[in-house]
Amino acid sequence: MKIKNVTIAGGGTLGSQVAWQTAFKGFHVVVYDAFPEGLEASKKFHEQFATIFQKSLGATREEVEAAKERLTYTTNLAEAVESADLISESVPENHKIKSEFYKKLSQVVSPETIITSNSSTLLPSDFVDSVVQPERFLALHFANMIWTFNVAEVMTHPGTDPKVKEETIAFAKSIGMVPIVLNKEQNGYVLNSILGPMLTAALDLVEQGVVDFQEVDRTWMISGNPRGPFMIMDMIGLETMYNVMIHWGETNKDKQKLANAEYLKTNYLDKGKLGIKTKGGFYNYPNPAFKDPEFLK
Repeated sequence: MKIKNVTIAGGGTLGSQVAWQTAFKGFHVVVYDAFPEGLEASKKFHEQFATIFQKSLGATREEVEAAKERLTYTTNLAEAVESADLISESVPENHKIKSEFYKKLSQVVSPETIITSNSSTLLPSDFVDSVVQPERFLALHFANMIWTFNVAEVMTHPGTDPKVKEETIAFAKSIGMVPIVLNKEQNGYVLNSILGPMLTAALDLVEQGVVDFQEVDRTWMISGNPRGPFMIMDMIGLETMYNVMIHWGETNKDKQKLANAEYLKTNYLDKGKLGIKTKGGFYNYPNPAFKDPEFLK
């Protein structure tokens, strides 16, 4: 099957990045979000990405304008997936929300469409009972700033058709990604299996009052890393961090993860501070403290 039309479900930070990268590489892309404000946010992201591609990645004005022409937006799910060869799901990192989305999607999607999940921690097998044609379902997980950190983690469940897996790998390559193929299901894939414990440990230290978050980032950066844990969390989005903490806290009865979730909710989410996308999270944007030359002194 030749993939030409792609639907991105979820107009958040990463979903918008996947949509832009895919459109820039020549595919027709429909961005679906259940809420009009989600689509408006995605359009704003795409204007930002157009500027980034021209200023930092050498794209011409003609190339970014062509990418914009290949993007459409809708809150109508049936309309969004009508012509889709592949769907990339990037709805919030919450098992219930994702399950409900897949059930609704299954009522309107073509049996020929490949359905992929961009979940950062949940498994394809967690949703096979909610997805029509589960043999055409698998995970395709992207990293933040996908045009720079161009990893695409491919993870099937036991019932995924091997041909669908290969078609998904080929699609990932066609949009400039390097496919990382997992041999079996793993919560967190490769990237977050390594990154997750580090971010959790950083939150533990701050929630317990051991140290301020800036000191964690300073320690990490002075030790030779380009980004501190809390810079990374702002990039990921604090809603996503909260959802991960609450999910695993409840699943494993982990009191510290639940405390971390409450810390994020009370100090950031309840105040509308969700990270870079709201220009405020642990740091304030566009001029965060870590860009100050004095930050590491």
